[in-house]
Amino acid sequence: MQTLFWILIFIGTFIGMEGMAWTTHKYVMHGFLWSLHSDHHHKKHKSWWERNDFFFVFYASISIGCFLLWKNEIAWYALPIGLGILAYGITYFFVHDIFIHQRFKVFKNANNRYAKGLRRAHKMHHKHLGKQDGECFGMLLVPFKYFKN
Repeated sequence: MQTLFWILIFIGTFIGMEGMAWTTHKYVMHGFLWSLHSDHHHKKHKSWWERNDFFFVFYASISIGCFLLWKNEIAWYALPIGLGILAYGITYFFVHDIFIHQRFKVFKNANNRYAKGLRRAHKMHHKHLGKQDGECFGMLLVPFKYFKN
């Protein structure tokens, strides 16, 4: 029975991270921490690293904190939460940084309907270069209007 709880907590955390990422992006990244996120919209730098990457460090530290809570037997449910955050972070890295922004030059020729829709939706977000009016959506729950043939 405990395994079932762990699986449900893991899945719930992974799905919940989609909402957390959307909320953080809309109200934090395009809000009071725009100074960290702006270099993601304005490529005025030659570095592979962006200030925007500090958001990854923030979520990674929460995941690591969950692992420590579990390891020190403070909260048994912290392990599936930490793993759910980690799994979402890995998925986000592959979809957003590798697939969409091509920070590593792989998956260039992915041409299915989902891939095209995801890239189209992300281009609409990056069409707005300023702090305001950036259309926000989740990584996995992209609006259907972007899935044209």
